[in-house]
Amino acid sequence: MMKNRNNDGKISTKWVPIICISFFFIGMLFTNRMWEPQESESPLISSHQQNQELKLICEDCGTKKKIGSESDVMDEVQRTHDAIKSLDKSVSMLQMELAATRSSKELVHSDKYSGSTITQDGKPKKKVFVVIGINTAFSSRRRRDSVRDTWMPQGEKLQKMEKEKGIVIRFTIGHSATSNSILDRAIDTEEAQHHDFLRLEHIEGYHELSAKTKIYFSTAVAMWDADFYVKVDDDVHVNLGILASTLAHYRSKPRVYVGCMKSGPVLAKTNVKYHEPEFWKFGEEGNKYFRHATGQIYAISKDLATYISINQPILHKFANEDVSLGSWFIGLEVEHIDERSMCCETPPDCEWKAQAGAVCVASFDWSCSGICQSVEKMKSVHEKCGEGDDGVWGVVL
Repeated sequence: MMKNRNNDGKISTKWVPIICISFFFIGMLFTNRMWEPQESESPLISSHQQNQELKLICEDCGTKKKIGSESDVMDEVQRTHDAIKSLDKSVSMLQMELAATRSSKELVHSDKYSGSTITQDGKPKKKVFVVIGINTAFSSRRRRDSVRDTWMPQGEKLQKMEKEKGIVIRFTIGHSATSNSILDRAIDTEEAQHHDFLRLEHIEGYHELSAKTKIYFSTAVAMWDADFYVKVDDDVHVNLGILASTLAHYRSKPRVYVGCMKSGPVLAKTNVKYHEPEFWKFGEEGNKYFRHATGQIYAISKDLATYISINQPILHKFANEDVSLGSWFIGLEVEHIDERSMCCETPPDCEWKAQAGAVCVASFDWSCSGICQSVEKMKSVHEKCGEGDDGVWGVVL
């Protein structure tokens, strides 16, 4: 190269074009070499960039999680609470759907009272006209005996009425809080003698009457396929024939609620009988309840009893049993039948009506929410206001 320079140390001009061309080709070669690897390695570069971005994001998330850890814990608690509520609702819905499915899968083999219905579990379910549940307590043995001695048939007559007339009567009672207690054993002994009890899966208690009513209807629906289901207290006098013929008038109606309809005051004050702890739900103080049948005796049709059975887990219980029952039908297409013959006063009221040919379905004293001193007076009421021993046998249903 030294030979190519002149005496001044500069490159001879004749080599300039050659050098320029050489650098041009070298540049082209270098350029191609640089671009080709970039294109072939672009996925690796892109993947590397993504990994770097994910690493930054994860580091950022970790930082935020540490900063908001308390908030995250509260959010998790809330999500767990919501999940539990959702599960509880799902369980309730499944219970309702299961009961409805069982009801819809019943196979009816006969329309006569001697026939039966086969439930899903294979047990027979008798077809009857009406099931009458007499609400009673452990301490009410004398009341039960007063009913047996007057308007409720006994022994073979009780079985005959069930078979021929489709009228089922049972004293309804649950169990004591103590398993196999002396109270339960006393009921077992009484049942062995009379065979007229319907034992309920229920713990007895005065403040548990609303729950007992739900269980009674659910149990009765499961055992008998009836047109009507009646609840009556054990200190009320009933004429079975008049009750049956009265209910027969409403047989063609799908959803009827029969009884003496009332709308009493909502008692907000504590330490008074029939106090309503949830008085605030009924508006301002001094308001009245919605219309409902008085609790001494009432009847509901098959569809309504089935509705109670299906929806039992979610039916609200108010302090008073008759109010609770009325509340369960609010919002439903139900016909309320105000049947005043189901709440006659004791003599002379029911006696005068009987003499006039208007025999009452039921009689009791409003002042006592039943017949005052019913053990002593039930026989007298039966003699003066009863339909006669042959009353129920002459009814055509």
